[in-house]
Parts: sequence; structure tokens; C-alpha cells
Amino acid sequence: GMDVVGDLFGSGKMFLPQVVKSARVMKKSVAVLTPYIEEEKKKNPAAQKGGAAKILLATVKGDVHDIGKNIVGVVLGCNGYDIIDLGVMVPTEKILDTAVKENVDIIGLSGLITPSLDEMVSVAHEMKRRNMKQPLLIGGATTSRMHTAVKIAPQYDNGVVHVLDASRSVTVAGSLLSKEQKPEFLNNVKTEYTKLADDFASKKTVKQLLSFAEAQANKTQINWKNYKAPKPSFTGTKAFNDFDLKELVNYIDWQPFFIAWEMHGKFPQILSDEIIGKEATKLYNDANALLKKVIDEKWLKADGVIGFWQANSNGKDTVTLATADNKNVQLEFLRQQSKKASGQPDISLADFIAPAEEAIVDHIGAFAVTIHGIEEHIKRFEQQHDDYNKITLQALADRLAEAFAEKMHEMVRKDLWGYAKEEHFSNDQLIKEEYSGIRPAPGYPACPDHTEKRKLFDLLRATEIAGIQLTESLAMYPAASVCGWYFSHPESKYFGVGKITKDQVTDYAARKQMPVEEVEKWLMPILD
Repeated sequence: GMDVVGDLFGSGKMFLPQVVKSARVMKKSVAVLTPYIEEEKKKNPAAQKGGAAKILLATVKGDVHDIGKNIVGVVLGCNGYDIIDLGVMVPTEKILDTAVKENVDIIGLSGLITPSLDEMVSVAHEMKRRNMKQPLLIGGATTSRMHTAVKIAPQYDNGVVHVLDASRSVTVAGSLLSKEQKPEFLNNVKTEYTKLADDFASKKTVKQLLSFAEAQANKTQINWKNYKAPKPSFTGTKAFNDFDLKELVNYIDWQPFFIAWEMHGKFPQILSDEIIGKEATKLYNDANALLKKVIDEKWLKADGVIGFWQANSNGKDTVTLATADNKNVQLEFLRQQSKKASGQPDISLADFIAPAEEAIVDHIGAFAVTIHGIEEHIKRFEQQHDDYNKITLQALADRLAEAFAEKMHEMVRKDLWGYAKEEHFSNDQLIKEEYSGIRPAPGYPACPDHTEKRKLFDLLRATEIAGIQLTESLAMYPAASVCGWYFSHPESKYFGVGKITKDQVTDYAARKQMPVEEVEKWLMPILD
């Protein structure tokens, strides 16, 4: 039965939610049959054959995200493979020791945050040092074919393959486990990746970058003379614990929920799509039924914290804020360095905070929100062999955390900071970010350095107040957590820093009092 499901999924005639539901039926059936099968094995030991190929999956050290990995595990399991899932935050040693002990055929690594890319490079390097032979699969939101080709593949000689999504994982695993197909498949991948790496090396010089000094001279020009900075209703922090989940439902952005299920299309249009509309509607209805249960039975708890502090910039890339105990905290931001058309600035988030020399009392805000309590329900679904509800619940928790961030930001604009009291936006307009002000998150394009998250957490006392932990790679745990800064200036906007040069890195390292090598490690994806 699962062979048929696998074939239909592979040929695009079945969609991921149907596959995972089918797997639920299979797993429950297997659970019923297992005692009888084991009994037969005892009676007839000679009948035992080699069994299915084994695939080990793990989210790398420091990373807590596993929805994608869980989906891949279910899909591969449907195709007859024996899946060993080590979960999240798995150190290299544990991954490789388990691979040897279990004699697995393939190792698959997953990661969502940028520091995980380095972790994957380390795993590949260690596999070579240990002289391992298993092919290595790379997947997850932060990964790409280009990064795999340029950084990971050169570390290991026995096959490194980037896998885009669950449907591709099946064909890739099939090719790698076929004695006939494997040599040619790996050879083709190697040729393709070598070409990608060569293209990358030759393209490096194409995009013109300014020196850091030139970029600073081309900062955003804001007329501060007539600017009246809005004053927040409090300074310091304010806790929002056990926030009513009912209030968050209307702020949910459903599109990423469908993307998690590999169903692509705009929401709500996806529900009436000719091809996937029927299944998308079923999934949407199932998700809403589960969401109702979550809210009615109080499965999950939303905790958050917001803070505001008086702040000014130094006119460059540093923002100094004053805490209640008169300590100054310096926030360091990165600046674009690309050569722009005349009149287009090279932006840094610091541009949107009034410079000290203007003698304006400006402020900066911050927030951290999370959804607690998912673990016991995930465990229960696992015991019930119910991957469908497990994955749906994980995806819903992520959506609720983002909805909480959206709701909090609206409260900030209309009330807590109150600089847009009259605004009235639909959820669609909120998703399109039509509001005034921004909430950029450390690790994202406008402020790609994850290490500034430590300052944000210290200022908010986010671990103490909201119960959010930072891992060694500065991912947040629980996985359904969001944090960021608040900027109120009407000209503040989202942007990507893009590539930066050594002179900015050196300056940034000096400002942060960190060794250049360490800064480079954290900023690897944006270094020119």
C-alpha cells in the first residue's frame, strides 16, 4: 500500500498531507502486527533477511527546528526505509557514532538557522577524518545547493547531496541505494557542484562594493531638525504572560503553514486552486479543528516580553541605550556596502535612531515571544503513531508565535508606543507590512548577526520572564519563538545588508570587542 502512495507522491498525483495520513494508518497497522511478527521471527530465525536500508536523520548541534526533518522522515519511511531520527540539537559525535553502531546507509542533516551551515561543514569534515563511506544528505531552510557545493561537498569525498524537499529525498535516496545508479548519480552531482563552485569563484568579483568608509558616507539622509520622537508609555520591560490564544487566531499568516506542508500558493486562493484546492482545504479544516482543541483545552501557553529604552545613535552604526540602572548598552548594526544608483543610500538600522548630536530624546524597543507546552502533546502523538497531527501541531505553534509577534507589534504602534494610534489594517495588510515602523529580528537580512541576540535577551530578561533559552548557535528554544527590535521612525524599513567587506568586519569586531575570526564565523554567509 505504501509503495503505491510513494509512487503517487513521486509522480505528483498525491500531496504531502495525504502521504502523512497514509503513513499514520501504516504505522498503526504495523504497531498491531509487530508482536505477531516478532513471535514468528523467534520460531523461524533463519527466515530473517537483511531488512530495509537505514537512513539516519538529525538536526545539527545548536539548532532546534525539525518540522522539515520530521516530514522527510515520514516520507522516506513510507518508501520502505528504516528511519533512525536522532531529533534536534544533535552533536557531531552522536550523529556519527550512531551511524556506525546502527550501520546506516545514508546520513541526513537538517538546519534552519545560518550557524547550522558551519555545523554541517564540521560533520562532513569529521566524516572524512573517520574515513566513513555513507553518502551525506543536506536539507533545511538555511541550506542551498550553492552553499553545499562551495562549502560542504569539498570536505567529504563519498557523496554530499543537497535535497530541496521531501519529494526529492525519495528519488535521491533511491539513486544512492541502487548499486547500478549510485556511481553515475554521484558523478553527475560532483560535476554539477564543481561547476557551481567554479561559477561562484568567478562571480565573486562581479558585484561592486564600496569601502566601509564610503558606505558610511552614503548613509540614509533623515531630516532630524523637524522630527518629534514619539515617547513610549513606559521604559524598561513589561511581561505579557499567558496571553489569550483566542486573540491571536485572526493574526495568523497561513501561507507559511501550507509551505511547511510543501503546498505552494497564496492564501486563501490556495483553497480553491484547481489542482491542490481540495487537499489544501482538508488540511486547513484539520488545522483549524486542532487549533480549536489547543485553545479550548489550553494545550499551549503564549508568553512574551516587551521593552523600551531611551536611545541615540553615534551617527554611524552604533546605538547606545540607557537602562534603568543607568548602564549604557551598545547595540552594533551592520551597513550595506553595495554600489547604489545616485541618491540611493547604503542603509544601517542605526540610521533610523536619532544621532546624539541632534539632542533628540529617541527610543528603541525590543520583544521576545514564545509558545510553551508543545512537548507533552508531541510525545502523545508520537506514541499514537500520529505524525499528521504531530507535524500540524508543530506548524501551528510556529504560526501562533508569529501571530503573537504581529499582535504585540500592533499593540506597540497603537498603544504601548502609540505612534500610530489611528491605524486600522486588515490581517492581509499586516502580513504585507503596510504599517509604520519595523521589527527586524537578529539573524535576518537587516541585522544578520545572531550574537546581538544575547544583548536583546539580557535587556528583556527573556529567559527569566518568557522562559526562552538560547542554544550555543543562538537558536531560540522553544522552537516556536520570535524576537526582534522595534524601530518607530516613519522612514525605517526592512532591507538586506547583503555582502560586506573586511574593513567593515574589522571595524565591527573592534566595536563588539570580539576577535575578527569569531565575527567572521558568525557572519560567514554575508562575507564578500
